Amino acid sequence: MTEYKALRHIPQATLYRQGDVFVLFGELFGRGYVNGLIDEARAAGMTILGITVGRRNDDGTLRALTPEEHAEAEEKLGGRIVNVPLMAGFDMDAPPGEQNPTEMLSGVTLKGWQEDKLDWTKIEACRAAGVQRFTQSAQAVMAEIDKLIPDGANVFFAHTMAGGIPKIKAFLAIANRIYKGRGDRFMSSRALLDSDLGKLILMNFDEVTANTLKYLIDASAAIRARVESKGGQVRYTAYGYHGTEILIGDEYLWQTYTNYTQGYAKMRLESIAEAAWARGVSATVFNCPEIRTNSSDIFVGVELSLFPLLLALKKEGGGAWAQEQWDICQGLLADGVSLQSILDKLETYLQTATSASFRNFDAWPMDNTPELADLMIGTSEEITSLHKDKKALITDHLSSLVLESAGPLMFHGAAEKIAPVLWLNHDIIARQLNALHQ
Repeated sequence: MTEYKALRHIPQATLYRQGDVFVLFGELFGRGYVNGLIDEARAAGMTILGITVGRRNDDGTLRALTPEEHAEAEEKLGGRIVNVPLMAGFDMDAPPGEQNPTEMLSGVTLKGWQEDKLDWTKIEACRAAGVQRFTQSAQAVMAEIDKLIPDGANVFFAHTMAGGIPKIKAFLAIANRIYKGRGDRFMSSRALLDSDLGKLILMNFDEVTANTLKYLIDASAAIRARVESKGGQVRYTAYGYHGTEILIGDEYLWQTYTNYTQGYAKMRLESIAEAAWARGVSATVFNCPEIRTNSSDIFVGVELSLFPLLLALKKEGGGAWAQEQWDICQGLLADGVSLQSILDKLETYLQTATSASFRNFDAWPMDNTPELADLMIGTSEEITSLHKDKKALITDHLSSLVLESAGPLMFHGAAEKIAPVLWLNHDIIARQLNALHQ
């Protein structure tokens, strides 16, 4: 288990300047955490470089971007993209003539998935094929990026790869029961983890979410050596999640969304940063707060811990700007519903014995339970129903504020070389926001 270390001060280090290079290791598709980092890099005058995960042909083979796709991706990034496919994971990889894991799982059904067995020798051969493909491509990409980094420049590598669920039809139905199911539709997350399907998903999560940070650090060793020999510095960051401190009863307490299946891979990501740090490589995993994104929406209830950020904004001296955020959020609620009543519901939810029993840092990530599903999903659905428009939620606004704050905290925090793993909790998120809007 990683040592718990929260960032408690607003970092002020200004390492980066005009001519330095920012490398996005992961493709930019929509608005998310990394946009804040890119905004900071651009404001500092850095050159923006990126990579692509590539695209799949109809037969599943991986290919580079077409000229049109490449131009569109570069416009979205606002920088140059090396067009060598870096699709992480091994769910579509196999030795020549063999089935890949996705094909092996094509017959999985909602009825029989818990009993289905996989040939782990074949799975391991697929994993090895995927790792070989990815690491060779990473070497090729870094050779191209090396040419674009001038002597004397500092370099910032931002790792953003995450995910790894194989594309099988039955999984969405399984996931809906685990992450959205209540009553008769409830399914234990432990049932997934104990199945061969679940074990494969955890393996692929490790490859996509965690091991790619190691592959990046290894593939960029020559860049690091050259940059440092010329007086420059190199930083690596990655996005973690390992629970967040939020205000509960006017005290910042660590809490978490349950069940966070990717938690095992996120802990592996932390260990990779710690191992790199131990050998003198400045790699920091920033454990960020819960937000709403396209990919997190399957986790009903993950957004609940966003609401107390409103309390933190005031507690950390937000003044008029903090009140403005309260007013914006009040305006999103249906007529006759007060924002304070929503915060009261959240406090009641967080103070229940059921919620409190999952605030066990050492046992993270814990399995879900029927009691938690009833409480968490029920509270989430009730609060969502109290909005004017279910497509314009308070948690959307609060998510954008977290993104705005996390960018500078990570950018300057990495420059400051504080630790291999840092938690960004609601206290520092609120203080950074208040400082930005004074």
